[in-house]
Amino acid sequence: MKNYWIILSVIILASCSSVRKYNKQTDTLIAPDRLKEDVDYAYLKLQKMHPQLYWYIPKEELDHKFDSVKHTINKPLTPLQFYFKLQPVIASIREGHLALRVPRKEFTRKEIRTLKNKKGMFGRFEYYVQDDHLYIIENKDFLEGIKPGTEIVAINNIPVAEYLKRYKSLISSDGYNTTFHPYFLKDMFFNFYTAEKGIADSAMIETLYLDERKTYTLKRESKSETDLKRDKELEKRTSEKKVNDFVAYSNSYNRNFTFLDKDSVIAYVKVRSFSRNYSDKFYKETFAKIKNAKTSYLILDVRNNYGGSLYEINNLYSYLAPEPYVLIKPSQLSSRNTPLKTNYFRKSSVLEYALKSLAYPTYLFAQAFSTYKKDGKAYYKMKADKSTKPNKDAFHGKVFVLINGGSFSASSIITAKLKHDKRAVIVGEETGGANDGTVAGFYSYQKLPNSKISLPIGLLLVQPNITFSNTQRGVMPNVIVPESIQDIIDKRDPQLDWVVNEIAREKNISAR
Repeated sequence: MKNYWIILSVIILASCSSVRKYNKQTDTLIAPDRLKEDVDYAYLKLQKMHPQLYWYIPKEELDHKFDSVKHTINKPLTPLQFYFKLQPVIASIREGHLALRVPRKEFTRKEIRTLKNKKGMFGRFEYYVQDDHLYIIENKDFLEGIKPGTEIVAINNIPVAEYLKRYKSLISSDGYNTTFHPYFLKDMFFNFYTAEKGIADSAMIETLYLDERKTYTLKRESKSETDLKRDKELEKRTSEKKVNDFVAYSNSYNRNFTFLDKDSVIAYVKVRSFSRNYSDKFYKETFAKIKNAKTSYLILDVRNNYGGSLYEINNLYSYLAPEPYVLIKPSQLSSRNTPLKTNYFRKSSVLEYALKSLAYPTYLFAQAFSTYKKDGKAYYKMKADKSTKPNKDAFHGKVFVLINGGSFSASSIITAKLKHDKRAVIVGEETGGANDGTVAGFYSYQKLPNSKISLPIGLLLVQPNITFSNTQRGVMPNVIVPESIQDIIDKRDPQLDWVVNEIAREKNISAR
């Protein structure tokens, strides 16, 4: 027991030392020549590993951008300052999954515990971005009586428009999509902001509502005993929470299923993330209920779903397909060796490292036999690129799919496939992910040698098994139904309403 406490103390001290060392590095100014080495390193790794680097940008143009950014580095910079120079170049590649990780301060365990026992400041609101404006659309704790629809004009006397203009250059969708940016920017705005400014205990915001300007001081309050008990209750994993994939942080479920009418004619399935957690059981139970109810219509809602598991969307498609299908085309790699560069030991504890070391030969063997060459190109074997049979409880009625600019990655792949196969009517706005696929799958986490910034590089070209549109855009809906900020504030859902009204119209016609 004595040895246990000694070992534990050593681990904690080593962890604190590592955090201090990392934080010191994030504040250190790095010489221009070393930063230029990082620029060259990043581009070299992208050229070697990324299977479709010049999909949306010509090589000559990208060469010029990397060369140009080096010419702007003429004085020492911190890693964060360097990030704001290099990330816009990475974003110009127009691959939504490809981005440098924002260098930010790390916290000790003690600091994490302290923050966990306090309420956030900016996280107590939900936001909406339109052009260079940031609006509050939900005040979760009714803080300061701030009403939905209020615009945040400035934070600590600095105009929000200045932040938005700078942060927009840091993000990209797949290709020339026009809808993804405001969705992703509203979620990432305060990640960028706190990376720049740090986590403070208070902030002054200037607001505008109905032509009236007001100033509020937000404070990081300590959680009450009631709050802490509520947090513990939210973290408890019941059977329902597991199957519906409960997220304690947002007090919401990743998956929901309900019937929208008393006769069970219309089934509604909402998936906020294809996390795969307990997804097999969720779809099995859901589609068994739909089959038993003899449901005629299904609405699949993948709005604000940034994607996730390819396995899960392939499984979901098996409940919608009328006949055997192939979900994706063979997934291309830059070379057969790239799967071996996925940082197998990344973020492993001492025990995990030891266990992984024992399994490493098996891992190498499996990866070596997971690739193949065809017509001079390297491919990775995937279950989703093989023929899959429809599930025995597959739904045979009419399917509607709700999409918006927040539908990204796996959400776009399944939507593009459903649209191409004419298996669903797609309603809403253009998806944030590309119609013709994306580069993701699994990643090689490269660390720039001098700034120590992480650059995760997707290694697989994943494309739906469809005839490509070659538009370099997202999945276009069959029926365009926009949603405004006022709709959100008033809790109206024009896209879902359109589908319900269309179903009512079809039922009236068939009843004549």
